Amino acid sequence: MAGLGMLPRRWRHRCCSLLLPALLVSWVACQAPPVPAGEQPWDGQDVHIERSFVPEQCARTVRSGDFVRYHYHGTFPDGSKFDSSYDRGSTFNAFVGKGQLIAGMDKALVGMCVNERRFVKIPPKLAYGSEGVSGVIPPNAVLHFDVLLIDLWNSEDEVQIQTYLKPEKCTRTIQVSDFVRYHYNGTFLDGTLFDSSHNRMRTYDTYVGIGWLIPGMDKGLLGMCVGEKRIITIPPSLAYGEEGDGKEIPGQASLVFDVALLDLHNPKDGITIENQQVPESCERKSQTGDFLRYHYNGTLLDGTLFDSSYSRNHTYDTYIGKGYVIAGMDEGLLGVCIGEKKRIIIPPHLGYGEEGRGKIPGSAVLVFDIHVIDFHNPLDSVNITTHYKPSNCTVLSKKGDYLKYHYNASLLDGTLLDSTISLGKTYNIVLGSGQVVLGMDMGLRDMCIGERRTVIIPPHLGYGEAGVEGEVPGSAVLVFDIELLELVSGLPDGYMFVWHGDVSPNLFEEIDKDNNGEVLLEEFSEYIQAQVDSGKGKLAPGFDSAKIVKNMFANQDRNGDGKITAEEFKLKDQEATEGHDEL
Repeated sequence: MAGLGMLPRRWRHRCCSLLLPALLVSWVACQAPPVPAGEQPWDGQDVHIERSFVPEQCARTVRSGDFVRYHYHGTFPDGSKFDSSYDRGSTFNAFVGKGQLIAGMDKALVGMCVNERRFVKIPPKLAYGSEGVSGVIPPNAVLHFDVLLIDLWNSEDEVQIQTYLKPEKCTRTIQVSDFVRYHYNGTFLDGTLFDSSHNRMRTYDTYVGIGWLIPGMDKGLLGMCVGEKRIITIPPSLAYGEEGDGKEIPGQASLVFDVALLDLHNPKDGITIENQQVPESCERKSQTGDFLRYHYNGTLLDGTLFDSSYSRNHTYDTYIGKGYVIAGMDEGLLGVCIGEKKRIIIPPHLGYGEEGRGKIPGSAVLVFDIHVIDFHNPLDSVNITTHYKPSNCTVLSKKGDYLKYHYNASLLDGTLLDSTISLGKTYNIVLGSGQVVLGMDMGLRDMCIGERRTVIIPPHLGYGEAGVEGEVPGSAVLVFDIELLELVSGLPDGYMFVWHGDVSPNLFEEIDKDNNGEVLLEEFSEYIQAQVDSGKGKLAPGFDSAKIVKNMFANQDRNGDGKITAEEFKLKDQEATEGHDEL
């Protein structure tokens, strides 16, 4: 219901009957504010204005033709109330200077700021004159109004934008059809909060420029950068108009949004690569099917960290191009070099989509700063690069040879794992005996004494997915820089002892020194050792000789009674099957 004190004189008679019951109820319900002390005498000829409160900031004042929303108390000089917008629970809304108000109020509102409070005295000639309003406003009545301006706009107003924070780097701004995630506080012009995404602890997520928002917000968001903050002031014609939203926002209300843009993408976006650092030497680039180990920090576009492999002190290990990771990461990891660093920006449709996951909100753009540690392919074999080979290289290492060598072991990124040089002693093995990982066994073959080579071993020929706890990461490619220092030729495959020259036809009798027809372990061991010492026989190098002899004896002691008889005793070439440690 319209307030009586705000109507032009020509409307007063047809409105009085509607307003009278409310006026009678509220006549004594509220006292008018006291007239401030020290007021200058009023001659009663024109409107008298006392500015009882003026806000420090006043970006705009009322002009003729503006639309205003304000609250008021209307009283007579004796303090008795004749009308109040507060009693109705809604502001009085009208154009100023267009005859919708009594002449005195038209004059009194000009120059007001939003949130300004004025105490206004209006003489009869600028109010309801000598006629008054029957039963409500006496003839020739002076009217007092305590006015608080709530809202102000003009039909020619457009969206107003005030940016108060803009990041130094702004590579992209909001365009029509972009999808955005932002936080906001929504207030009226007087500062009253009507809504806040912060209170809900969830961003507002929407497309821009396709009618999902009120027109003023569609316009106000265009051109924003991620990280930017701006105040968007929207007139009602570009907001909720004359009707409001039917809930918190009244009709004809100007809206003020304090917006912080957190995220921005377009459904047509692909991944974006930034800050790429490629090593000078890049012999190989990752391909579909490779297994890759990398470190990463994962953040949202506003810099919020949601995950980090560094915090777990463990690389992220995965196949690429096979769907084991989100589509955007699959694409971003293809074609990388070992040691490469780069930033991969992934739109949500190539990330975790509208639903998000864990700490990742729905429709979020993801930023991964990655460092590629190593990669390999399950089909990879050992890679050998020879750096030095002596000119006289006739004896090459083979299965069964006893080798002594130095090595430095590292990961593909250069992290040192182990070094015999720092320990001051060689590493000694029998080649092909399972004393080292399969890849090292392969890498040591066909080497000369003095040769130096680099051997790169994929994990399936190294320590596999498990690695060595505290020493070698799981699924790690290993790099060995090797120098072969000594080589003792081994025995033919399947032999742990061989004769130099012809074998005595009376071998059993020679071993059975006491001629009792039985050979005990002690007799057997003494005889074999005597042959080795005299150069007539040779034990396989690199093994415990006592264990070899004991094993040879056990193979001859076919019934396991702790002694060998002439019937049990056979030479290697007399055996029907091979693979025994026989004579």
